[in-house]
Amino acid sequence: MNVQAWTFTLVALSFALYIGVAILSRAGSTRDFYVASGGVPPLANGMATAADWMSAASFISMAGLIAFRGYDGSVFLMGWTGGYVLLALLLAPYLRKFGAYTVPDFVGDRYYSQTARIVAVVCAVFISFTYVAGQMRGVGIVFSRFLEVPVHVGVMIGMGIVFFYAVLGGMKGITYTQVAQYCVLIFAYLVPAIFLSLLIAGKAIPQLGFGGVDQASGTFLLERLDGLHAELGFAAYTSGVKSTIDVLAITAALMVGTAGLPHVIIRFYTVPRVRDARASVGWALLFIALLYTTAPAVAAFARTNLLNTVSGRPYAEVPEWFTTWESTGLIAYEDHNGDGHIQFVGPDATDPAGEPVRNELTIDQDIMVLANPEIARLPNWVVGLVAAGGLAAALSTAAGLLLVVSSAVSHDLLKRALRPTISERGELIAARVAAGAAVIVAGYLGIDPPGFVAEVVAFAFGLAASSFFPILLLGIFSRRMNREGAIAGMVSGITFTAAYIVYFKFVNPAANVPENWWFGVSPEGIGALGMLVNFGVALVVSALTPPPPAHVGALVDSIRVPSGAGPAHEISA
Repeated sequence: MNVQAWTFTLVALSFALYIGVAILSRAGSTRDFYVASGGVPPLANGMATAADWMSAASFISMAGLIAFRGYDGSVFLMGWTGGYVLLALLLAPYLRKFGAYTVPDFVGDRYYSQTARIVAVVCAVFISFTYVAGQMRGVGIVFSRFLEVPVHVGVMIGMGIVFFYAVLGGMKGITYTQVAQYCVLIFAYLVPAIFLSLLIAGKAIPQLGFGGVDQASGTFLLERLDGLHAELGFAAYTSGVKSTIDVLAITAALMVGTAGLPHVIIRFYTVPRVRDARASVGWALLFIALLYTTAPAVAAFARTNLLNTVSGRPYAEVPEWFTTWESTGLIAYEDHNGDGHIQFVGPDATDPAGEPVRNELTIDQDIMVLANPEIARLPNWVVGLVAAGGLAAALSTAAGLLLVVSSAVSHDLLKRALRPTISERGELIAARVAAGAAVIVAGYLGIDPPGFVAEVVAFAFGLAASSFFPILLLGIFSRRMNREGAIAGMVSGITFTAAYIVYFKFVNPAANVPENWWFGVSPEGIGALGMLVNFGVALVVSALTPPPPAHVGALVDSIRVPSGAGPAHEISA
C-alpha cells in the first residue's frame, strides 16, 4: 500500500477506537462529565495526563523546533518537564485535597468571592483558546499532508472527531479516550525513532544513538551536525544565539505555566484519593519521559537527514516527499540564482568569492517530525503510523482544553454564579452546548493561528504562568492572601503578559527584536515577568486590605495536611 492508503487505514482504525471508547464511557451525570466521578485509577490517570499534556506541540513541533534552533530549542524540554515537577510538588495533592471540580472553583471558594471566580473563568477560557489554536493547527497540518486536503478542511475533520467524544463523554469519555491516545502516540513516536537511530547511529535506543557515532562520517553525530552547519552558514547546532536572560525567562515561563495549566490541573480531581493524585503524577512523569528523552534524538536525526538530502540537490531530482509537502504550502522553493539547485543555507553563508548566498528553501518547522520517516525512506506503514500519532496527540489535548472551557461556562459561570438553582440535567445540557460552541471557536483559531504550533502553545503557557500559578500557590501556602489581592494579581499579571505578546506579535512585529524587549525578555518568556507582576501586586494589595475570614484560614491549614481525601463538592449543593 502507498503512504496515503496506510495513513487512511491507521487513522481510521485509531478514530474508530476513540469513538468506541467514548461511547462505552459516555457521561450520565455532571459528576461524570466534570471529574469522571472521581474514580479513575492512578495508572490510567497517569496515561491520560501524559496524553493530555503532550500535545501537538510535543509530538509534532518540539523536535522541529530543536532541529531548527539547536541548543536554543532545549528551553522547551527544560521548561515543560521542570514544570511538571513543580506541579507534582506544589499543587496537585493540595488541589485534590481541596476537592473542587475546576480551577475557577478553587479560586472562587478559596478567595470567597464570585468576582474572583469569574476572573478565573475568563483567564481559563482565554488560556484554553490560545492553547487549543495550536492543537487544531496541528490536526490541520497532518490531514493536509497525508489525506491531501487543504489545512482548513483538515481542521474541520478534527473538529468533528473532537466534538463527538468531548460532547458525548465529558471528562469520563475523554479520560479513557486519552489512555488509548497515549498508547497510539507513544508507539508512533518511538517506532520511527528506533528505525532512524539504527540507520544513522547503528543503535536501537534513540537516546544512545543521539550521543553515538554517525555511521556515514565516522564522527560523533553532534560533531557531524556542527560541521554541516558550519559548511552551510548556520550557527553551530550545539550553541545558541539567545541571551542567558531570555533562556532563563522562557524556561521559567514554561515551568510555572505548566504548573498553572487548567486542563492539566483538572486531571487530579478525577482520582479517588490524595495519595492517588501523587501516584498519578509519578506515572505521568514516567510516560512523559519516554517521549521527552527521545525528542532531542529525533531532532538531530531529522536535521542530519534534511541537510544530507536536500542541500545542493538539483530541484528536478527532489524525492517525492518534497513535492508532496510543497503542494501543501509547508515547503517553498525559490530559485534566486536560476541554477536549478536547492541552496538551503544559513544567514552566514558565502560563495567561494566571499559574496553572501541567499537561502532558497523555506520549511515549516511543524512538519519535521511528520516528514522525517519519508526523508529517511522508512516503510510506508511507519509514515502512516506517525500521522496517526500526531493526530492522537493533538486531539487528546484539544479535548482536555475544550472540557476546561465547557466546565468554566456551565459549572463555574452558570451553576456557581448566574443560575445556582439550575437542575443537574440543565447543567449537563449547558456543558455539552458550551463544549460544542468551544469546538467551533477552536476550529476557527486552528485555521488562522497566530504562529507556529509550539510558539502558540508557548504563549498559552505564559498566560497561565502570569494568571493562575501565583494565585494557586498563595492560595495553598498563604493564610493571609485575600480576595482583593488574588483578583488584582490575576488581572494585572495576565493583562501585562497578553499586552506584551499582542504588541510584539501582532501590533508591531517589526519591533520584535532583542533590542526592544524589556530586560531582554522575548514574548515567549514574558510570562515569567508577568508571574512576578502577579505575585507583587497580589502581595501588596493583600497587605493593604482586610485579612480573609477565619474559616478560610482553617481551610488553608486543612488542605496542607498530607492525608485524607477531600470530597469533591456535590454538584447539586
